Amino acid sequence: MTPELLQDVLDKHSRWVRGLAGGACANLSLANLEGLDLAKVDLRWARLAGAKMARAHLAGARLAGADLFCVDLRNCDLRQADLSGSDLRGARLHSADCTGAQLRGADLREGTLVAPLDGRPLNLATMPRAPRLNVIPMPRHPGPDRDGPPPANRSPHRDRQMPAGVCSRTDLTSAGLRCADLTEADLTGCNLQNADLCHAVLTNTNLSDCRLCGADLTGADLVGTRFHNADLVGTRLSGCDFSRADLTGAHFTKLLDTLGLELQRVINNHERWIESGGGRGARADLDGADLNRVDLRNVNLSGATLRGASLVKALLAGTKLIMADMSGADLEGANLSGADLSGADLSYAKLINADLHDALLCPAQILDANGKPTGRIWATTLLGADLRHAHLAGTQLASANLSEANLEFADLDGADLTGARLPARLYQR
Repeated sequence: MTPELLQDVLDKHSRWVRGLAGGACANLSLANLEGLDLAKVDLRWARLAGAKMARAHLAGARLAGADLFCVDLRNCDLRQADLSGSDLRGARLHSADCTGAQLRGADLREGTLVAPLDGRPLNLATMPRAPRLNVIPMPRHPGPDRDGPPPANRSPHRDRQMPAGVCSRTDLTSAGLRCADLTEADLTGCNLQNADLCHAVLTNTNLSDCRLCGADLTGADLVGTRFHNADLVGTRLSGCDFSRADLTGAHFTKLLDTLGLELQRVINNHERWIESGGGRGARADLDGADLNRVDLRNVNLSGATLRGASLVKALLAGTKLIMADMSGADLEGANLSGADLSGADLSYAKLINADLHDALLCPAQILDANGKPTGRIWATTLLGADLRHAHLAGTQLASANLSEANLEFADLDGADLTGARLPARLYQR
C-alpha cells in the first residue's frame, strides 16, 4: 500500500468516525503496515484483520472496537493505546510494549476461523469466525456500515454447528503490559510467558488456561480475576492479593527442593560431575522421570539422559542441556526460552506449544579430555519431533536434523535454519 493510498484511507475513516460526508470505514485487512509511524492514529472500529503491523509505532493510537483478528503486532509500540473492546483473537503481540494501554473488555481468546462449507480455501478477510465478545457499538452513520460490526465478525454459521476451522492462540509472550487496564478482558488460553504485568489492572479479567510461566504480576490488581487451570509455574507474584481471585485448578511451580530426595541427589551429583569434568559426582540418569511443571531454570544438565522423561510445562528457561539425550521426552508446553540445547538429541520428542524462542539448537563443539575443541561438532537432532504450535522465533537451528518433524503452525519467524535438514512438508504459521 502506497503512503498516498494509506493517507486517503485514514482521511476517509476520520470523516466516517465523525459522521461527515464522504467518509468510509477503513478496511485494511491483510494490509502490510510493518514499521509504519501510526502514533495517535484514529482507527476506531476499523477492519485490520490479518494486517501485518510488526514494529509499527502505535503509541496513543485509538483502536477501540477495531477488528484486529489474527493481526501481527509483534514488537509494536502500543504505549497508552486504546484497544478497548477490540477483537484481538489470535493476535501476535510478542514483545509488544503495551505499557499503560487500555484493553478493557478486549477479546484476546484463541482465534478460530470457520472452514467454508463449500470446500473453498481459507480466506482471513472473509472467513466466518466464531462469535466474539464485548462488541463496542459502532457509530450509526449513514452508509453501508451503519448497521453494526464489520461483516467478518458476523458468522452465517452462528446459530448452527460450525465445522472445524483453524485456531490461532493469542501470543503475548514477553509483552510489556505494565500498568495496562485489562478490566473484564477475556484472555482465555493466551500465551503470556515472560509478560510484564506489573501493577496491571486485572479486575474481573479472565485468565483461564493462560500460560503465565515467567510472567511478572507484581502488584497487579487481582479482584475477581479468574485463573482457572492457569499455568503459574515460575510466575512472579510479589505483593499479589489472591483473596478475591479464583484459583480453581491453577498450577504453581514445583521447586527443586520439593522434589523427592533421590531426584535432588541425582541433579546435585550431576552438577558436581559437570564442574569436576567427570572427576566427582555422576552423570544424571533421569530416563522416564516425572518432572512435570518443575522449575529447573538455569540448571546445568548438559550430557544428562532424560529419555522418555515427562517435562510437561516444565520451566527450563536458560537451562543448559548441551548434548543431553531427551529422545522421546514429553516437553509439551515447556518453557525452553534461551535454553542451550546444542547437540541435544530430541528425536521423537513431544514439543507441542513449547516455547523455544532464542534457544540454541545449533551444533555442539566436541571437546577433548582437557576441555579443548577437537574441531568436530555434533548436530542437534529433532528427527520426528512434534513441534506443532511451537514458538521458535529467533531460535538457532543451523544444521539441525528436522527430518520427519511436525512443524504445523510453528512460529519460525527469524529462526536460523542454515544447513538444517527440513521435513518434506514444511507447514508453519
